[in-house]
Amino acid sequence: MKKFRKVLDGLTTSSPVNPGGSPACGSAAGTPSTAPTPRELEIQETLMSEHFQICKTVRHGVPYQPTALAFDPVQKILAIGSRSGGVRLLGRPGVDCHCQHESGAAVLQLQFLINEGALVTACADDTLHLWNLRQRRPAILHSLKFSRERITFCHLPFQSKWLYVGTERGNTHIVNIESFILSGYVIMWNKAIELSTKTHPGPVVHLSDSPKDEGKLLIGFESGTIVMWDLRAKRTDFRIHYDEAIHSVSWHHEGRQFMCSHSDGSLSMWNLRNTAKPLQVTFPHGKTQRDGRKESCKPILKVEYKTSRNSEAFVVFSGGLSYDKAGRRPTLTIMHGKAITVLEMDYPIVDFLVLCDTPYLNEVQEPYAVVVLLEKDFVVVDLTQSNFPIFENPYPMDIHESPVTCTAYFADCPPDIIPVLYSIGAKHKKTGYSHKEWPVSGGTWAVGSQTYPEIIITGHADGSIKFWDATAITLQMLYKLKTSKVFEKPKSGDVGRSAELVEEDPYAVQMISWCPQSRIFCVVGISAHVILYRFSKHDANTTITSLEVRLQCEMEDVISPSDTENTPYFSDPSGHSPQPQPPSPRSNTPDSVRDSIPCLKVKDRMIRMPPGYQAELVVQLLWVDGEPPQQITSLDLNSAYGLLALGNCNGLAVVDYLQKTILLCMSTLELYGSADPFQRLTRSPRKNRQSTSGLTELSDNQVSLDLERSKSPTSGFFSHLFSFGIPYLLLLIHLSSIFPDISLLPHPLFLSPLLHSFSESRENSFSRSRSSSVSSIDRETKEAVTTLQFAESYGRKSDTLPTPCLWVGTSLGLVLIIPMSIPTDEQERTVLMLKSSVLRFGFLDCGGALINSPYEVWRDQHAPYDSDRPRKRKLVNFSPSSFQEASGDGHLAVVCSERQAKVFFMPSQACLYVHNITESSFVLRADVVSVCNSVCLACFCANGHIMTLSLPSLRPLLDVSYLPLTDMRIARTFCFTNGGQALYLCSPTEIQRITYSQEMCDNLQEMLGELFTPIETPEAQNRGFLKGFFGGNAQTFDREELFGEAAAGKASRSLAQHIPGQGGMEGMKAAAGGVVGELARARIALDERGQRLGELEERTALMMTSADTFSKHAHELMLKCKDKKWYQF
Repeated sequence: MKKFRKVLDGLTTSSPVNPGGSPACGSAAGTPSTAPTPRELEIQETLMSEHFQICKTVRHGVPYQPTALAFDPVQKILAIGSRSGGVRLLGRPGVDCHCQHESGAAVLQLQFLINEGALVTACADDTLHLWNLRQRRPAILHSLKFSRERITFCHLPFQSKWLYVGTERGNTHIVNIESFILSGYVIMWNKAIELSTKTHPGPVVHLSDSPKDEGKLLIGFESGTIVMWDLRAKRTDFRIHYDEAIHSVSWHHEGRQFMCSHSDGSLSMWNLRNTAKPLQVTFPHGKTQRDGRKESCKPILKVEYKTSRNSEAFVVFSGGLSYDKAGRRPTLTIMHGKAITVLEMDYPIVDFLVLCDTPYLNEVQEPYAVVVLLEKDFVVVDLTQSNFPIFENPYPMDIHESPVTCTAYFADCPPDIIPVLYSIGAKHKKTGYSHKEWPVSGGTWAVGSQTYPEIIITGHADGSIKFWDATAITLQMLYKLKTSKVFEKPKSGDVGRSAELVEEDPYAVQMISWCPQSRIFCVVGISAHVILYRFSKHDANTTITSLEVRLQCEMEDVISPSDTENTPYFSDPSGHSPQPQPPSPRSNTPDSVRDSIPCLKVKDRMIRMPPGYQAELVVQLLWVDGEPPQQITSLDLNSAYGLLALGNCNGLAVVDYLQKTILLCMSTLELYGSADPFQRLTRSPRKNRQSTSGLTELSDNQVSLDLERSKSPTSGFFSHLFSFGIPYLLLLIHLSSIFPDISLLPHPLFLSPLLHSFSESRENSFSRSRSSSVSSIDRETKEAVTTLQFAESYGRKSDTLPTPCLWVGTSLGLVLIIPMSIPTDEQERTVLMLKSSVLRFGFLDCGGALINSPYEVWRDQHAPYDSDRPRKRKLVNFSPSSFQEASGDGHLAVVCSERQAKVFFMPSQACLYVHNITESSFVLRADVVSVCNSVCLACFCANGHIMTLSLPSLRPLLDVSYLPLTDMRIARTFCFTNGGQALYLCSPTEIQRITYSQEMCDNLQEMLGELFTPIETPEAQNRGFLKGFFGGNAQTFDREELFGEAAAGKASRSLAQHIPGQGGMEGMKAAAGGVVGELARARIALDERGQRLGELEERTALMMTSADTFSKHAHELMLKCKDKKWYQF
């Protein structure tokens, strides 16, 4: 059971002012610090703990490791079972439900109660479960746990309440579906086979009743033995012994013939009139060799034999190929008369079903489609057309087409972006699909009233990007982008250059940055490259600009052991950071040849780009002296500024993508200058080959990424330029073209690495890594740029107006604010410090509202020129200055690291609130999100906890142990978004969406689709007088009379244990509320009371029977002894 811990509200949201104090970094959650503030902030916080609740909403993608398949031909609902105990229920688009067995045991088989709104699942832990599908959240009503036998096969006849269960021992048991109690009627294996048989027939692999007579049960054993059991007479009609093992059996609808599939790749046809030998044996894929023998073939795992009224019968089977054809893909074979069609599949076939018009087995089946469940896909084949096309799948079953490496979730997008992406992506869709409607069309679903545009973006290992429409709990692919088309295909001699950086998938996507308003899209690849795309509705012939950045150096930054003992936090302002040595001349060694070259080669010719996202700029990090570039760890772009910032463990680079120039390229150490709070020791360089994991270790007692710092040989040149202000003039020209009102700013704009901070207690100055050791060796850590964000902020305490700034967070918990203005006088450089690696920035106005970054309104650069609409950049700015009159000067900055969150007031740099999020674990993902017309900080920790904190007071609102971190995939793909939603990759093929909003949990029932709709069961066809007279099915079969307790007695209690379902009440509580809910709960309580009364009645009847038996025996004894004399005893 998940433990929910909600903290009581009532803490004050305003922070008292105590001049001269310092932040209480170790204070309790939401405790105001005593740092001086410019004035008393009065922000009314509306979020309470009652606004939050964790709940799963919907799951997308093909079930991971599927095991079983079932279909309700009347309701037209499909069920898929998986190895992890999950059950996926699919209907028409929008009807998609995921259920999970608490035991986690694999689902072996699924059986629908056709048109009854119920499903039986048989699991690997030998338990049967009955699911109620008449509610939007299905729940288990009954369970039956077998203790002495293992379940191998189940069969439920149409319109029957008795389930046949075959076991590994070869026995067949019968279960009452209504009460989920075992019948006393048992077909033992030793009674089914001949007494002369010396070997065990093996497990039961098939059970089916004869279409001609429901009183006859066909039992197939794995060894090749087939038995027709007469249920009324409790004896065997006939037995068949075949040399090859049996995998499946399928009846002809008239009940006179059946077909078997065998392990040698053969199909055998049997006629009930003569069971001594098969009527026909065929090897569909086995050719006759020269010596007259058949080729050895693979087993045919399943066969289905279906008849058609207007054409010849269909025989559909999987497997059966000859062994000599190595490397051939899995196949599904369709035999229609003499025509044989072989359909090759991309993945191994798990199961398949032939969909027919009628649920009655004794009628002409009229098959119209084949549902094929693959290991990583789900395909439906149209049987009504001669070329057997497949249906276009409305479900997103190709999420894993290439492994997902990163995700991004955007809620409340601009309403026009989804139709535009769909119209562009529709032009590239595959053709050749069946023109008929999707056959799995059960259930009902309507778009809820509280819907807004949502987009999910997935990055993949092959470099592809997929845009998905996630509006209203659905998922539909809009547009696909291939980033590999930007690069030349590597030649045989160039493969080794990128192979040393990454073992495989050189185009794999690591990070995504998207501005929906300006439609500018950035992709970070594993080969240390960034691609910038612009959206256009027109095709274009352009060349891609490539910028190469040398962001690597030959020195390593190490924290000195004396940092917290003998030295103050800040260095002498007059001191200078060590300058890097010039690079050594290139030698003739193989490693030194790889210098100043990128990992991939960008196409340098004119390229025709179709409408959609078109590549404009590629930024690549270079090899330096045989060392590959380190992977990019952070990225941010701002369309209003026209700037792109990227960072890794070596430093920071800022690119002007409008002018396509590099504005800044510096190591992290140079950004600190004399304000470096740590002593960096120069060490000899050591060779490092980059890890391809791209993620930190998840152990709490380990250091973060093995980040190698090195210094660019050109960075020293940049340092001298910065001392003379030359780069500032370059940026001044760049920003002058963006901001026409540049004269309103107090100083000339430039890029100055001015550092601002708030001192922290010395005892916490070394809690930067996940290592708890205090030795000098363990303190050695590398500093990477972990997060970047452009914002309108205050770069200095003396600023009166916000200016464009770049906030930089590092893996040592340091925050650098890089403003774009020159200070009028010399100021002391300080450093903002937090515990552990910085993850996220957020900005609020003085009223507590979220401040979004400024952006440029989208314009199509390749549209035909229109003199009435000149191509001018239109900017939208969310500067705090627009509401200064109402809220006062300044704004709030929210900074979250792996262990701590702080709220600062700008520009006074006062720390208002501090909250230690976790001590035993660390935060993997943090986002400032909008929920219920307010703002909060959402965090996901490595120990599986999901937390929300109020802003700005950082009061804990929610702390739920939701998801244990089982693998790196969850850490890599978990992300929050606005509206109280989040998602993560729960398996390699599935995306799980969740909500942490109580409002959405309450409305979830309206958003989900109905699985069950009232439909009249189709009537059975009139067989006619002659067929009824000669058909041999004159007498009706009453299973209740045969299997009921009165005739069969009770089964042994030690054989199976009945477990009442606990989910029915919860499902009813979720499905109903108010009076209706109370009535439903009262009815369930009455049912439970009735069940208990029924059990009491059974015990009473048992006692009465026992008393009658005792009375009978006593009477017999009395009669026996009546006439005897006393001496005869």
